[in-house]
Amino acid sequence: MKYTKDHEWVVYDAPEFTIGITEYAAEQLGDVTYVELPQEGDWLEAGDEAVVIESVKAASEILSPASGEVVEVNQELADNPALLNEDPQESGWIFRMVPEDPSDFGDLLDEDAYAMLTSQ
Repeated sequence: MKYTKDHEWVVYDAPEFTIGITEYAAEQLGDVTYVELPQEGDWLEAGDEAVVIESVKAASEILSPASGEVVEVNQELADNPALLNEDPQESGWIFRMVPEDPSDFGDLLDEDAYAMLTSQ
């Protein structure tokens, strides 16, 4: 598992990246009330807005960590957005994509670097 500076986690299980938000992000958002998911088949460029999450505190965008095609979305979030609070790093995964360049995974933060980011 690696991380982005925007508090997303990414797991690389060839050929797919699975993307979600970190526990830290879930805590910062508060109770999630709505998740706008991408569509399967969508092409995202790295840094594109991929997902919108609305919570009692704010609306937040999830950015794509890489360029690639969305191949699966977690439909359970549409009916139960609270999964992002209850289990953000397992059943609360958001979407899966096949990256154009799998080596983008190497550019993400490891656990130690992410821990330093969130302790500031």
